[in-house]
Amino acid sequence: MQQETIAPFQIIGIAVRTSNQENQAAKDIPALWNRFISENIMEKIPNRTGLEVYSIYTNYEGDHTQPYDTILGCKVSTLGEIPEGMIGQAFEGGKMAKFTSKGNLDDNIIYQTWLEIWNTDLDRKFTADFEIHGPKSMDRANAEVDILVAIHE
Repeated sequence: MQQETIAPFQIIGIAVRTSNQENQAAKDIPALWNRFISENIMEKIPNRTGLEVYSIYTNYEGDHTQPYDTILGCKVSTLGEIPEGMIGQAFEGGKMAKFTSKGNLDDNIIYQTWLEIWNTDLDRKFTADFEIHGPKSMDRANAEVDILVAIHE
């Protein structure tokens, strides 16, 4: 784990309200990814500033055991134009703990990293945590996905 400071940023994408209880997130998040890919959401996001897809966990009701929103989207330069059926949200940035999942995506490497995060004693803020799915995540058998978790200063 490393620590980084992230600048404020804005996202436009699609979202679902979910929970880690009773494996609900294990159903909702893959369904959200399927929708993101099948409906070509990335290409419909205006004012994109990059090709990375962000999977953001935010609007927590408490800690990671309570309901939260998952947003799949891209960084944008402005929230001035949000397509119908999508949401836009600004994030404050700040101090983050950075973890990197490496290996075969089919081996649930991202979920394994989240298990590690949930079992650490990080002083988490539960404001916005996110995965960055960039160029290194495209090779499913040898992927790298960064996970950033908001922590107190």
